[in-house]
Amino acid sequence: MKIKEMMISDPLLIKPEQTVKEAVEMFIKHKIDGIPVVNNDHKLIGLLTKTHIYRMILNNVDMETQVQHVMNRGPFLTGQPEDEFENVVTPQVPRLPVINNDGIVVGILTRGDIARAFFDSYRSISKQLDAIINSTHNMIISINAQGRVNVFNRAAENILGFKAKDVMGKPIVNILPTSRLMNVIKTGKPEPLQKITLKGKDFISNRSPIFKDGKIIGAVAVLQDISDVQKVSQELEYIKELNEEFNAIFDSSFDGLYICDGEGTTLRLNKAFEMISGINGSEFLGRNVAEIQEEGIVSKSVSRIVLEKKEPATIIQKYRVGNTTLATGTPVFDNEGNIFRVVCNVRDITELNMLKQKLDQAESLTQHYESELETLRLRYAGSSNMVVNSPGMRKLMEMVIRLAKVDSTVLIAGESGTGKELIAETLHRNSPRRKGPFIKVNCGAIPENLLESELFGYEAGAFTGAKKEGKPGYFELASGGILLLDEIGELPLSLQVKLLRALQSMEITRVGGTYPLKIDVRIMAATNRDLLKMVQRKQFREDLYYRLNVVPIYVPPVRDRKEDITQFVVHFMQVFNKKYQLTKRISPEVIDIFMKYDWPGNVRELENLIERLIVITPKDIITREDLPSNLSNVGSGNVPQVLVSGIVPLKEAVESVEKQILEKAYVEYNSTRQMAGELKVAASTIVRKAAKYGIKTAR
Repeated sequence: MKIKEMMISDPLLIKPEQTVKEAVEMFIKHKIDGIPVVNNDHKLIGLLTKTHIYRMILNNVDMETQVQHVMNRGPFLTGQPEDEFENVVTPQVPRLPVINNDGIVVGILTRGDIARAFFDSYRSISKQLDAIINSTHNMIISINAQGRVNVFNRAAENILGFKAKDVMGKPIVNILPTSRLMNVIKTGKPEPLQKITLKGKDFISNRSPIFKDGKIIGAVAVLQDISDVQKVSQELEYIKELNEEFNAIFDSSFDGLYICDGEGTTLRLNKAFEMISGINGSEFLGRNVAEIQEEGIVSKSVSRIVLEKKEPATIIQKYRVGNTTLATGTPVFDNEGNIFRVVCNVRDITELNMLKQKLDQAESLTQHYESELETLRLRYAGSSNMVVNSPGMRKLMEMVIRLAKVDSTVLIAGESGTGKELIAETLHRNSPRRKGPFIKVNCGAIPENLLESELFGYEAGAFTGAKKEGKPGYFELASGGILLLDEIGELPLSLQVKLLRALQSMEITRVGGTYPLKIDVRIMAATNRDLLKMVQRKQFREDLYYRLNVVPIYVPPVRDRKEDITQFVVHFMQVFNKKYQLTKRISPEVIDIFMKYDWPGNVRELENLIERLIVITPKDIITREDLPSNLSNVGSGNVPQVLVSGIVPLKEAVESVEKQILEKAYVEYNSTRQMAGELKVAASTIVRKAAKYGIKTAR
């Protein structure tokens, strides 16, 4: 409380030249016992009290004497309006003049004011003390030196069932005979943490004597229900068990665990972290993550990233000793949204990286072996529609398998009937797009006025007869797969420009459309014409030719790969005998004729001829007489000739002839014994060499 709240403002004042008699009249009139003496500026220069007047009467001093001759000139205690009362005034101060910073008297505290202030202060403190005592959860009971109750708080009322008004002033031995408070007064010694039973309930009691001026004036007991203590004890035991369990889990984790606070200071880490990082934990504990990173102990601190971004983070870390880890940091937020912990999970990926490298190597080898196996399959077993036997075709198919793995545009050239479409099918079957569509478009078979809409599609109402919902073109239908543009040399010049634009941008615009559509398709083109000559004659666009001719594939005609003829014959005999449920065979003489013939129609001509011979020949064996006239007169001599298409190593030449002879023998004869007799070798030789060359019988 401030002095200005208690003082009398504008107090009575007296000048030093006034008489004592005038002062007495003021004392009597205003019932005061003291008055400040001020000069003309109202500054305090003295103090006149009843004591001064009493002393004058005893000494027979004239009452007309001026005040300045009898007043107290000081020094005396003064106060200022903003002073705290308890800091200035004591019970020994009878009155207090109040002055401002300039020394001018602005108020006064009288005896009554001071007494009232002390009383109010006492009452306030008493109420606060009562409020504190009654708000305490524990029981508080106090007695005086005579053993009578003088404090009995609300907790004691609630727990013991007595009302404070009923027990105050009564002997404690009558209220609580087992309290032992009287014993504390007698001995003067405290009795802490004692178990006591009151009214059938157990409590923990802290009893202490109360001293004043070195004498015991009473005793006080603070009691707590033992059930509360037991509950706290149980909770502490539970927390202890949880802590032990957490420590066990924390230290037994296979992953490294690292925890820091919201400022980045390392709090704890487990043994796995030390083992994974290869660094002793003492280099981390108590240190800031920024400092740890800057010293190069770790390449980058995930905890620091989490603290900066305030969100989880996962990074690759490298430690000073060379270990590599995958670290994930997770922030833990308090109720106000601030990070107060960062928990990091660390895993050693040094070995994982080595395993990944080995896996990558294994996958590369697997892809290589798959490619090799596919090449071998095509080389020795062929496919349901393809025969690969000659060295030239083997090399061609090896290249086809390699090209299948990429998305480059391919231009397949070759005479009619050589199998260009089969090459395209092989590319699709072995490519990453094999699950996508494979669409073949014959550019020479579609009328020119329809070709654009077939390739690029059209929108609703694009032309008369168009579907009202529009129609997608082959480019859209082939999305995710391969589009084969067969007979590309027949494409009109007007469409060549649009095809070039589509290949360059991988976008098409439907007929009647106004916006482009993205396409995801691999383009292959096939032709039996010489496109380069067409370019020179201005019949084919040069820029489109070079756009299509990214990777050229030339399929040789049958006349350049006669080593394959025997295998073709065996293959087609198998196919058509099975188709028509027959067992026709073909004579060696016919095979010789086939080897000498140039086959202008290539494989297609040979296939059609075999089917025709199987269907129309009445006998089980097809001979020269069954051949058409253009073939029956070819190679009329009886001595078979071995045709050589190029210079090859002698061993390969011998093996090639052996294989062709065996293939013909398997076509002609029904048993290994018959073949051995005709070829003048042992039957085991026939079986061994057939296995060596991968020859399959037609039966």
